[in-house]
Amino acid sequence: MPHVEAEHVAARPVEAGELVETAFAKINLALHVRERRADGYHALESLFVFTELGDRLTGRIRADGEIRLEMDGPFGPLLDGGPDNLVIRAARALQDHLGDSPGADLRLTKILPVASGIGGGSADAAAALRLLMRLWNAPVAPQLLERIALSLGSDVPACLGSIPQMVRGRGEILQPQVMEGLSAMPILLVNPGVALSTAQVFGGWDRRDRGPLAAEGLEQLISDGRNDLEPPAMAAAPVIADVLAALKTCGGLRLARMSGSGATCFALFDTDRQMAEAAAALRAARNGWWVAETRIRAA
Repeated sequence: MPHVEAEHVAARPVEAGELVETAFAKINLALHVRERRADGYHALESLFVFTELGDRLTGRIRADGEIRLEMDGPFGPLLDGGPDNLVIRAARALQDHLGDSPGADLRLTKILPVASGIGGGSADAAAALRLLMRLWNAPVAPQLLERIALSLGSDVPACLGSIPQMVRGRGEILQPQVMEGLSAMPILLVNPGVALSTAQVFGGWDRRDRGPLAAEGLEQLISDGRNDLEPPAMAAAPVIADVLAALKTCGGLRLARMSGSGATCFALFDTDRQMAEAAAALRAARNGWWVAETRIRAA
């Protein structure tokens, strides 16, 4: 994993004619896995929040209808820019709906780790949809846009708005969630440098339904919430347990938990100073982990 701190990545200046979108990192503050559905997907209950940190997508219009994608940033070399890239797929899906649209030159600055449980690819796809609707001056009805997003991945609909929300089903049931104290709360992200397959982690889940997610307030979320995918993720990558153990020693910690199917973990703090001290301690350990300081994005 490239040892580059996210907040130190220099942004390329936006050029004339370009538009820009941020693909905000998604965090599952809690993730409860319920029964398996008839369609093969797992029924999930999760509280999504988004951070101020994210990948950066820029685009300019092309008259010939082609979609071209370049990638840079610390994690750009780890991605394939071919037709299976979610940014390309999102652009093609929107073109297919519109029937007749220009093309675009896109550049993705990949700041977030790949396959890391914080919705990087899904957030990139959602950012592509938002950017191209503006670039092509082609608004799409919200319900249709959500269907396009869901066809790209279960997390993409929630990433469109990138606001705190309760997410149920396979990602198609969204309910905006207001929780006092969450907006702009300091959040530290730590990834130990392993990429995990979502399918592999779900395959290791013990199939036990441990009950619904109740998130009426932050304290309830901390005390009663959980991530049901932590045990199988830690079985696949034991270093996740090391990350969580390190976070739980930090002063001022409110909550430490894994996000999504891993391997990124997060820690909530009341103050920026507490978060900065925790980040400094983790970096001083020189374990090669990716460490990023940010805040929860406001609704």
